[in-house]
Amino acid sequence: MASLGRMLATIVHEINTPIGSILSNNEVVVRTLDKLLTAETLSPEKTRVLIETCRSLAAVDEIACERIVSVVRGLKTFVHAGDGEFHQASLQDSMLDTLRLTQGEFRRRIVVETDFDDVPPVECQPQMLGQVFLNLLVNAGHAIAGEGKIVVRMRREADQVHISIADTGSGIRPEDRGKIFTSGFTSKPAGVGTGLGLSISQRIVEQVHGGKISFESEVGVGTTFHIYIPIQHARTDVPPKE
Repeated sequence: MASLGRMLATIVHEINTPIGSILSNNEVVVRTLDKLLTAETLSPEKTRVLIETCRSLAAVDEIACERIVSVVRGLKTFVHAGDGEFHQASLQDSMLDTLRLTQGEFRRRIVVETDFDDVPPVECQPQMLGQVFLNLLVNAGHAIAGEGKIVVRMRREADQVHISIADTGSGIRPEDRGKIFTSGFTSKPAGVGTGLGLSISQRIVEQVHGGKISFESEVGVGTTFHIYIPIQHARTDVPPKE
């Protein structure tokens, strides 16, 4: 029952942002359709802009729905280690899709900057890495009180890709730094987080993909998480530890 409870809490945590994005986009679509229906006269150009707005939001909603499906599929794969398939995927595309989902979460209070090198496709399970990106981005947003900035960088370093996500948030207290990857630990207020995101992210990066996740933080300045993913997945018959 405890394992089931943790899994259910994880699902709720992971799908919260995609659902929030869909709800936010739906409000904009409804207002846009109201303009089309109630305006007595609209120029062809204005009509085209409104229609394109709806089309672009529908595209984001499609990504959000795919993310919800992939979260459920990814959790199933994660529980049954070895069932997932690795294939070549663009981490840049995965990160950009995830950033689109966080627009509703960040709204206009957080500026997001990206700095991507032309890194090669990576042999990975992209849905699972998308979960990692979503966890870290949402955590970064929660760490920023009021307005702030998140900077996402991606570089090739030898035979791996280095992704960094830096925020201008409150930082992590020294006494908490040794516990943040522990399942169930959270420094967020009650009801904001489950304490599972970073624990699962570490397992996905290190046990499933053979990579590394680390961080550096300064209280009152911000936190930077570093993710290292091998470009070529090392085959192994040894399943990840539970």
